[in-house]
Amino acid sequence: MVSKVLVANRGEIACRILRACNEAGLSSVAIYAANDATSMFLELADQAVLLEGETIGETYLDQQQILAIAKATGADAIHPGFGFLSERADFARAVGEAGLQWVGPSPEAIEQMGDKMTARITMRAAGVPVIPGEEIEQEEESEALAAIESASHRVGYPLLLKASSGGGGKGMRAVHSPEDLIESAKGARREAIAAFGDGRVYIERLLTGSKHVEIQVLADRHGRTVHLGERECSVQRRHQKVFEEAPCATMTAELREAMGQAAVAAAEAVSYEGAGTVEFLLAPTGEFFFLEMNTRIQVEHPVTELVTGVDLVREQLRIAAGEPMSCGPLMIRGHAIEVRLYAEDAENNFLPAIGPLAVFRPPEGPGVRLDTGVREGDSVTPNYDPMLAKLIVWAPSRTEALQRMRRALDEFVVLGTTTNIRFLRELCDEPEVVTGHTDTTTIDRLWPDGWSPSVPRSIEDAALMSAAVGESAGLHRTRSAVTGTSSGPVSPFATLHRRFP
Repeated sequence: MVSKVLVANRGEIACRILRACNEAGLSSVAIYAANDATSMFLELADQAVLLEGETIGETYLDQQQILAIAKATGADAIHPGFGFLSERADFARAVGEAGLQWVGPSPEAIEQMGDKMTARITMRAAGVPVIPGEEIEQEEESEALAAIESASHRVGYPLLLKASSGGGGKGMRAVHSPEDLIESAKGARREAIAAFGDGRVYIERLLTGSKHVEIQVLADRHGRTVHLGERECSVQRRHQKVFEEAPCATMTAELREAMGQAAVAAAEAVSYEGAGTVEFLLAPTGEFFFLEMNTRIQVEHPVTELVTGVDLVREQLRIAAGEPMSCGPLMIRGHAIEVRLYAEDAENNFLPAIGPLAVFRPPEGPGVRLDTGVREGDSVTPNYDPMLAKLIVWAPSRTEALQRMRRALDEFVVLGTTTNIRFLRELCDEPEVVTGHTDTTTIDRLWPDGWSPSVPRSIEDAALMSAAVGESAGLHRTRSAVTGTSSGPVSPFATLHRRFP
């Protein structure tokens, strides 16, 4: 039984979980660091408790403090969201030992899937196809390097070195020739130690031209495990997803069923419970291979919700309370696309940006959803991840969804900090994206020397500023000069996009 949920997170995902709690009739507790004292998510909780400390380690990663707050407020469950402590088996175990319900899988499942080498071995035993490669168990550097060099002859080039405890591209190196192997291995180990405290790496064959396709699974305590179809997340920069959609544009019903059953087998192999995501590489040949399993809710979960009608966070809460999941047979309706809006300078190698959100005016209208934890007047600081929002659209077809996304990005106005809105807007017009024939190298191939906008920044900023201060007459004149018409208001970015195609 769950009646009061502490949300051990912040920002956008905290807002998402707290709203789900409110809809489910559950009481909720938010925790916050001092620099989040005016954040939106606090207003959605029944209680909000300040975390003592200044750094992330002293606040959102302080397990004992979070558990103490849960006890003091009478919470009987903890939802970790994504990031922070969401995939920490030791925290999940501590939550259970404290007599609280963990909204997620068992600590054992987190451990098995969190260690990538263990996950490969487990999946292979379960009959789930894995990328050809070898696990390197040696931890001492000289022994590990010797084992890596030996394995490289069997795996072949090009290959990937990947951190066993890794994620987000950390501890990952592509190696195209034997001459680069040892230095790449040393670099991958150093980065893995710094990020995860675990220097072990393993080898996989580098599969080029492949799609990144993931399957959403749900499993409850009543013996039922289901998949909810796929999301394609191939369009990435520095191994971070920026454009996600459901369903995959090139998916067939037969392939969906095969990948779905493989994902169910993966979940059942570790006695999984709750919502999870099994990630695959889909090769041009139609073969697919297990990458990893994320034992938490995913950033891109909204696209699955929009095409299936299943509230994944509500299902997490229902399963944690011991109830059977409520979703029926898989039905996919229409098409959904999500883009991640970041405070970053896409022209400067996507470096994070800071500054005030002097103007933050999201798009509205049919089929548009915005998941965010910020609002106008907030400030972007270097303390946390620079993602400002997830913009999600739904439409009856992929073509209509892509056009709806273009329209929504045209209307999105943010001033005060640099964002990747222009990059996302131009991405929507790239032929590979339009046709759906993207792969994990799309961004690197399209812009090998880095992205630069087709619209000069100074011109666009001037137009956006005009919109922000409500100079409607000026916008009408701009439209008239470009299109020859003066009827109706117009988005400044839409005008500029037509002017500088």
